[in-house]
Amino acid sequence: MTPLPAAAPMLTPARERAMLWLLALTQFTVIMDFMVMMPLAPQLMQAFGIGPAAVSGAVSAYAWCAGLSGLLAATYVDRFDRKKLLLTMFCLFTLSNLACALAPNFHVLLWSRAFAGLTGGVLGAIVMAIIGDVIPAERRGAATGVVMTSFAMAAVGGVPIGVVMAAHFGWASPFYLLVLLSFLIWFGAARVLPSLTAHMGAAATPLRQALPNLLALFRERRHLDAFILSVVNMTAGMLLIPFISPVLVGNMGLAPADVTWVYLAGGCATLFTARRIGRWADRAGKRQVYRWVALASIVPMLLVTHLPQLPLWALMLAFSLFMVLVSGRTIPLQALLTTIPEPRKRGAFLSANSALQSLGNGLGAWLGGLTLQTDAAGHISGFGMNGWLAAGLSLLTVWWVARVRGAAPQGAPA
Repeated sequence: MTPLPAAAPMLTPARERAMLWLLALTQFTVIMDFMVMMPLAPQLMQAFGIGPAAVSGAVSAYAWCAGLSGLLAATYVDRFDRKKLLLTMFCLFTLSNLACALAPNFHVLLWSRAFAGLTGGVLGAIVMAIIGDVIPAERRGAATGVVMTSFAMAAVGGVPIGVVMAAHFGWASPFYLLVLLSFLIWFGAARVLPSLTAHMGAAATPLRQALPNLLALFRERRHLDAFILSVVNMTAGMLLIPFISPVLVGNMGLAPADVTWVYLAGGCATLFTARRIGRWADRAGKRQVYRWVALASIVPMLLVTHLPQLPLWALMLAFSLFMVLVSGRTIPLQALLTTIPEPRKRGAFLSANSALQSLGNGLGAWLGGLTLQTDAAGHISGFGMNGWLAAGLSLLTVWWVARVRGAAPQGAPA
């Protein structure tokens, strides 16, 4: 007789909390690894004798490889124990950061960034799949809120510390820090995470069926509606996020060092609100909370893209509101997405979604750059148009989320 798959593990509250914070720290390293490259641009240009386009290429290499790996992961992620796959990918991700730190020239650094994207692009999907496997649907909003604090932690601590270290010890020092942190987090995850095999069927899917199964994900109307919502949500945010820092410096006259305070304020505010938004989503419904937060996020989108001359404290308040609402709407969205596929397809679905989110990030940044123009004085024009585009896309998601429906419940772990 073919054995049945193992049931989802029942964790004590203390171990569940430890697991969630370890997953958040895993995400923290991935987000910091991506975000820290942008403020390192001046040091990299000086160290390797390259121009801004080359640095932008390294950032893009990470994003596109992350998207590609997420799409490919959909063909195999549900064939393995979640814990073993997470530890394997996290180990490779750590090695990629060590390769970045040791890169003797820009070509090696570029290939190392691509490898970091290939490994980091899978980790986010695995993290969300673990939450979907272990945490009951009625508590996934709060759990997602804990994990989503990783973005705030990266903005508050990771990136500023990395930039300061780079200024004093060289551009490679943030990558050495990531290697050390990843090493410690890996051992914590190996100790705390349970083995997760309940999603694996009685018989493994043949490899020749991997590609047809991937294509089948996109043929299900329920999946396709969710994918569209996810891509549009990310595109709207990335129309603005990459250009806020240059606009603050070029248009507001803010000193580059003061931009750190703006991001620090936004990160602190998000750290405070992320878990509260998650708990709200559990009480009021993930779809409804996404609708309200996405609608409210239009206000700071238009605010930051039409700013008059303001003092630093006012800019910190405006950016904090932007961060709280624009990043906050992702919390109920991510929790909602874990309910869309059947459990045996959850990893594949979330891997494909992670890839499409990377595509949305790249699409938003590309479209946002098309509307902007910089004059000889460094003043950037056209940012207001980006705000209206982002607001329009946000309104589209508020309407579209009603179309997104989850799979029939098949029982949740206690």
